[in-house]
Amino acid sequence: MLRAGSVVTCIACKNLLPSRMGVKFRVPLQKLHPLSRAIHHRFSANNNPQRPPHCSAARHYTSLSRLPMRPPKSRSGGHGYQQHRTFWVARLAARLLKLRYILLGSAVGGGYTAKKTYDEWKDMFPDMSQYTWIVPDFIWELSENIDLDKLARALPELEEIAKLLPDMEKVGENFTFLKSLLSSGLGSEVNGASGLRLLLETTGDSALRAPDIPPTSAAMSDSSDKQFKKSSDKERVDQLQEELLRTQMKYQRMLERLEKENKELRKVVLQKDDKGIHQRKVKKSLIDMYSEVLDILSDYDSNYNTQDHLPRVVVVGDQSSGKTSVLEMIAQARIFPRGSGEMMTRSPVKVTLSEGPHHVAMFKDSTREFDLGKEEDLAALRHEIELRMRKSVKEGQTVSPETISLSVKGPGIQRMVLVDLPGVISTVTTGMAADTKETIFSMSKAYMQNPNAIILCIQDGSVDAERSIVTDLVSQMDPQGKRTIFVLTKVDLAEKNLASPNRIQQIVEGRLFPMKALGYFAVVTGKGSTNESIDSIKDYEEDFFQNSRLLRDGMLKAHQVTTKNLSLAVSDCFWKMVRESVEQQADAFKASRFNLETEWKNNYPRLRELDRNELYEKAKNEILDEVISLSQVTPKHWESILQKKLWERVSTHVIENIYLPAAQTMNSGTFNTTVDIKLKQWTDKQLPHKALEVAWETLQEEFARFMAEYKGKDQDDIFDKLKEAVKEESIKRHKWNERAMDSLRVIQHNALEDRSITDKPQWDAAIQFMEETLQSRLKDTESVIADMVGPDWKQRWLSWKNRSPEQHIRNETKNELERLLKLHEDHTAYLANDEVTTVRKNLEGRGVEVDPVLIKDTWHQLYRRHFLQKALSHCNLCRRGFYYYQRHFVDSELECNDVVLFWRIQRMLAITGNTLRQQLTNTEVRRLEKNVKEVLEDFGEDNEKKVQLITGRRVQLAEDLKKVREIQEKLEAFIEALHKEK
Repeated sequence: MLRAGSVVTCIACKNLLPSRMGVKFRVPLQKLHPLSRAIHHRFSANNNPQRPPHCSAARHYTSLSRLPMRPPKSRSGGHGYQQHRTFWVARLAARLLKLRYILLGSAVGGGYTAKKTYDEWKDMFPDMSQYTWIVPDFIWELSENIDLDKLARALPELEEIAKLLPDMEKVGENFTFLKSLLSSGLGSEVNGASGLRLLLETTGDSALRAPDIPPTSAAMSDSSDKQFKKSSDKERVDQLQEELLRTQMKYQRMLERLEKENKELRKVVLQKDDKGIHQRKVKKSLIDMYSEVLDILSDYDSNYNTQDHLPRVVVVGDQSSGKTSVLEMIAQARIFPRGSGEMMTRSPVKVTLSEGPHHVAMFKDSTREFDLGKEEDLAALRHEIELRMRKSVKEGQTVSPETISLSVKGPGIQRMVLVDLPGVISTVTTGMAADTKETIFSMSKAYMQNPNAIILCIQDGSVDAERSIVTDLVSQMDPQGKRTIFVLTKVDLAEKNLASPNRIQQIVEGRLFPMKALGYFAVVTGKGSTNESIDSIKDYEEDFFQNSRLLRDGMLKAHQVTTKNLSLAVSDCFWKMVRESVEQQADAFKASRFNLETEWKNNYPRLRELDRNELYEKAKNEILDEVISLSQVTPKHWESILQKKLWERVSTHVIENIYLPAAQTMNSGTFNTTVDIKLKQWTDKQLPHKALEVAWETLQEEFARFMAEYKGKDQDDIFDKLKEAVKEESIKRHKWNERAMDSLRVIQHNALEDRSITDKPQWDAAIQFMEETLQSRLKDTESVIADMVGPDWKQRWLSWKNRSPEQHIRNETKNELERLLKLHEDHTAYLANDEVTTVRKNLEGRGVEVDPVLIKDTWHQLYRRHFLQKALSHCNLCRRGFYYYQRHFVDSELECNDVVLFWRIQRMLAITGNTLRQQLTNTEVRRLEKNVKEVLEDFGEDNEKKVQLITGRRVQLAEDLKKVREIQEKLEAFIEALHKEK
């Protein structure tokens, strides 16, 4: 076996190695060393006598091969041997002398040349002594502090290092022996060991030339190779595909492992930043800056002409197509409410994805962080999203255009901004608004018509493609497919249910739908259970595609599957679109800002640019100053106002129901009894309520007066509507302390029971009060009579006025009743029936037809005037009656009980005014101030209310200016950060 012919060996070598091909492999020699020691082989140069002589110039050996031994020269013939023996000493000496001269000349010439070259290079270098100050002093002191000679002696010698290296001669001999052993084997053995022989060839070898092979052997080999290729082509393709899949999965797992390690490292770094280890201010991430710009634009774009063309990823799809599940897979958390066949997405949800140390979520208008690693926080987040959606939907509607802004951070999450829209429906079901379908269509079009929006079109793979609605809508908005990414969901169900998997291939290749797209992806987002975790879904998705014949048969490509690849592709497309369009959008807002600033300078050159919120704060401060000024009102002012208003409110009752009935009596005892009874009834039922009403109205009037008087030179009329609304709402909310009514009733009752006038000034004040009251009533009564009877003769002649027929009748009735009063000055307050008949007959005798009711009405006013005139004359008589009052009117015909009544009323007014003033200043003013503050706070939180109360072109212009400046500044900051990231 070991001594097989060389012809067989050469044939095997030629089959292994074609001519002029160099094989270069690096194999550690240490691994083959034990094998080489176990084999013994003797090289023989005469094994193949038929082998043609080789040319030394064309034969190549490896560095480890043993050179063939030269055949010994024949020593026949004594002459040649003697000549060789005689001259070998001379020949050796000549060669040694020649070598010495060559070495000596080379050494001298080389030394001279080296010295000359060194001098030339030395002259070319600058003088470095002038630059020694550049090197620090401690460098020059190293030689003093470090013993370089001792360090050099500590290093090992070269001989010791050489001993550690392997014996390369022995290694080469062993490999040469093993190579020659393989070369001398049979054909089958050589074919089996050909791989090992290739490993033995080193990278430094030249191309090997195999010897020629007989034609018969070559033909047999070629035919066998062709037959083998025909029989195994299909198997090789299958093997290559399986190997390719295994390789892809292998590298995919390696990539995921590296990404996981990268996540952990990033998490550690970000946590250190959060803890302040670096002691630096943590800047906002790039995606957070971009999201802020989008949030501002969502509130601003609806009110101005500058269009929002900033990119965002718009997620659209048919209802229950799995678009929310795709978004959750990208966000790596189950964050959205779920339902079986029910519409769950009722308003747009803007989700800002970014990388962070912890997997958390947060709403734009809230500071609460939801830990997405905890199930209770996930449930709370889903519940909060559902509540916000239902709250945003107006009564009678099913969906809302109001956007819910949410940010999700976590390790390894791709940075982008996605907007999840309500699913497109084909039929309006029971419980939905009639315009739900049209509203969803218009909302989807509004987001997709943005030329820089990336459309993520979600299609359910488990249903018939012909039932899709969203594909037609997307093809209308992006007919060229330049910004559309198509995603086929539920591929596992599609592969299971479809009889022809080629339809899936047609879908992902864009040949089934009329729409076009940048890319097509196939994903699996779950097994149908709502309790599955994201990690389990990822594992299921990876296992499915690894075993799916869609990928194995080449219907799907590896980069078209899994949500991981989808997330990477969408993120790349998103940032590419952002970089291409953000500067153009910034220029548009720069032009808008210039136009708005020019309009402000032309229309409001002397006013500050205060927006609605700033104007509201200014108005708020003015209103609070006005409320505080209520506490600066003097007690005397409060009491005088309260007394005056209270008397105006109760004077009619006092005169008509208390004084007049009591004055009809014949003696003072009956008068006082009647007065006491009437006052007691009045105090128990009406007086406290009237007093509190007067106090509350007085407080309102003073509040309104201060707000009106506050208007000065700097007062802005733009606040009038707001102040009026605040005043009305504050008064509406204010409730008087009802417990004060009981104490007030007791105080008033005690004040009215007191009849003791202590001094003359009080008597005179009571008479003056009574006289003023009676004169006021007499004046009012005469005015009423004048209106009843019409103008007198002087007004008729001077003003050319005439009486009406009714006034003429009343005038005749008045004249008749006045004659009756002259005859009976002490007449009672009411006419008897026979007196009414007498008056009517007298008038009929003069040709005046009159109704008895008219007679009684006229009599009431005439008697009232008559009584008041008598009371005024009696009041003048009582001016000197204080002396008789002190003696209780004994031995005197003068009785002034009516003066005592008015003094009691006057004293009650003073005490009530003082009591109400104390309650106002101590309690009610503060409560009103508190109510005003609450109203202002409520109005400040209600943006719609502020828009209603603070209006005008000036306000809107300031609002637009503020928004445009803020957007431009944030866009410029974002662009600067974007350039730095590049």
